[in-house]
Formats: sequence, structure tokens, C-alpha cells
Amino acid sequence: MTITEKLLARAAGRDMVRPGDFVNCRVDLVLANDITAPIAIEKLAEMGATRVFDPERVALVADHYTPTKDIKAAQQVKKIRDFAKAQGIKHYYEACEGGIEHIILPEKGLVLPGDVVVGADSHTCTYGALGAFATGVGSTDAAAAMATGECWFRVPETMKFVYTGVLGRWMTGKDLILHTIGLVGVDGARYRAMEFCGPVISSLGMSDRFTMCNMAIEAGGKNGIIEPDEKTVEWIRPRARREYTLLHSDPDAEYAQVHEIDCTELEPVVAFPHLPENTRPLSEVGDVPIDQVVIGACTNGWLEDLRRAAEVLRGRRVAPYVRCIVLPGSYEIFLQATREGLIEVFLEAGCVVGPSTCGPCLGGHMGILAEGERAVATTNRNFIGRMGHTKSEVYLASPYVAAASAVAGRIASPNEL
Repeated sequence: MTITEKLLARAAGRDMVRPGDFVNCRVDLVLANDITAPIAIEKLAEMGATRVFDPERVALVADHYTPTKDIKAAQQVKKIRDFAKAQGIKHYYEACEGGIEHIILPEKGLVLPGDVVVGADSHTCTYGALGAFATGVGSTDAAAAMATGECWFRVPETMKFVYTGVLGRWMTGKDLILHTIGLVGVDGARYRAMEFCGPVISSLGMSDRFTMCNMAIEAGGKNGIIEPDEKTVEWIRPRARREYTLLHSDPDAEYAQVHEIDCTELEPVVAFPHLPENTRPLSEVGDVPIDQVVIGACTNGWLEDLRRAAEVLRGRRVAPYVRCIVLPGSYEIFLQATREGLIEVFLEAGCVVGPSTCGPCLGGHMGILAEGERAVATTNRNFIGRMGHTKSEVYLASPYVAAASAVAGRIASPNEL
């Protein structure tokens, strides 16, 4: 079996599963946020459920419209805060205790290797970087999981992506996943597991692995997954508060497709509007003036991402008439970035440094685009109207490219600086 099949078999109490099988699985964690949790809470009431199956296994994170941008957002957050209090849910996060859900849950050790996790947010697949099966579900399925501690799945086929060669300067996990999405398309992995492996993946740090699994959904993937190794264990060890299981694909596991990608000649990648598959290597971008840069989000709000942006911005200034917004992914990351002097670098460069929020990524607040404006963002989606006006444009890139673009006032390579 593949690692994805093993994870589902284990959670279903079965010796073996095959793609296409329907299984009912025990879940280790159920997640919802300030947009999806209120709906799930309503569905719980409709079901007649009075208690969640385990208040230690439910996480509620207010991160999309927080700090609350208006009365409606405040009402949404109050609803889930009151629910968390009534249910005795320990893992409720908001304000200085919180941050972006897909960063703080691994950071706090709530997701571990071997887990099966469902979240009422499509980027729940982020946790596959730890060797867990994690996937997004609708609020109704999240409610059912909160009530029963179980969720059903159709076992997905697995696509294997083998990355070989050596990464060049300025290359990151963001560039690898954008290249991959450009290769297979936004529906090329529809309802399939995307297993990332090879020597290049082994060389990546955890932040890059999280980034790659985060964007599996942008290729239509059911989940992204990376086999746990020593780096995984080293990252998990100080965070884990319970036992975990390291699973790996069998040598004779069957794959729907295998893609081998030589990374040696790859260069940083930019996804043009209005799909993540609309990718171009940086050398072929041309002259694209910009109005805004966003560095952060569940895709690239990790400490390593902030270090990369600061490396480019140190001693430089954001171009006139360009807004550069930096949003650390969690309170802990914000605090460490402050200790390392990164926040000072951003402020001296002319950036706006804001709280740990999804904010502009979903067109929520704190960085909405006007008609005709262009943004370079380290976020994960660039659909029409994603960050504001339907006639605005979002270009996806790594923190290195985003920071260089902020200085240049157009999409640019750090090499130009």
C-alpha cells in the first residue's frame, strides 16, 4: 500500500484498502474556522447532537476575518467562542493565542504523523507534510465528525512525484509546487493523493514541505503527503504530547501515475492570473508593474518565509506607490521574528506588518485590491476576485520573489537587486 492507503486502513481498522474502497475512519482531529464553524455548529444542533465526541480532538480557530473586521465577523467569532466555552473545547484559538489555522495546529503539536485529520477548510491538506492524512471537508461533514469522531472516505488513487537534482539559488518549495501544478493542471490530481518524494524533498525543511502539501488542493488533490523522516521527527519531538506513528509507502505500492521532475534547471516560478496552473518561469515573466505585495498566509507565513523575505528587503526600500503587507503566520512566529530583528527589517523597508490573519488572501480585509490593481502574493490562490475587485489581478510567487518585486515595483528576481 501507499502511505495514504496505510493511513486510511489503520484509521478504519482494516488490514488493507485499495483505491475506490469506501471506508469509515476514526479521526484524530476535527478543525473548523470562523467562516465554517458557525455552519457546523448549526448542523450539530439539527442532528440533535448535544456534545462533541471529544473536546480534546476538536480545534476551532478564528483566523479568516480576525481581528474581526466588522459586526458580522464579530458575531461569527462570538458564536464559535461561546460554543467552545460551552463544550469545554481546549483548542480554541484567537488573538495572541492563535494565528493561521494550518500553521498553528502543527506548531502546537495537535497534528502528528499517522493521524487522520478533517478540517472545514480546503487547505487542511497542509498536514500531509507530517506524514498524516489530512483533507478538507464541508461544514456538514465536519459537524458529523465532531459528533461521532468518524468520517467516511473513498480511498484515493495516488500520484507519485519524484524530485531529483539540485535546487538553485532562490528556489523554494513554493516554486516546486507551482511548477508541479503548472505541469498537471488544476484538475490533474482530482481526488487523488499527491505523494511528494525524492532527494530534493528530503533536502527541504519542514516549512517548504508544509507549503507543498498546502497547495495539493490547487491541483485538485484529495491530500498531499510526504513520508516522515528524521527532519519530521526532529520537528515533532518538542511539540508532541501523545504517541505518533511513522508510516511509509511499500516498495511495491501501485501508483496511478509517476512524475519525475529534475529540479537542477528549474528557476523560480510565478503563477499568472487567474489560475495557479498558469505558471511561467521568472525569466519569462516580462514587465509586470504591481501595486501590492502580500507576504504571509497559510502557504508562506512560516518563520523561514519571513527570513527569506527579510534577506531580500534588508537595507532596501519598498518602491514608491507600492504597498507591502507582511503577516506572520502565528503569534509564536511573530515573536521569534521580532527577536531576530526581522520585523525591524520590514518596518525599515517601508512594509506594513500586521497580525497573524488570513486577511487579504481570501479578499477578507487588510489588503483588498481595487479595480485594475495587481498584487504579487505568497498566498495559494489567484482566482478572479480572490483578493478584491473582479478586475484586479493576483500573481503567486515565493517570499524571495515577492520581496524583490516590492522593491522593484514590478515582478522581479532577487538577482536584479
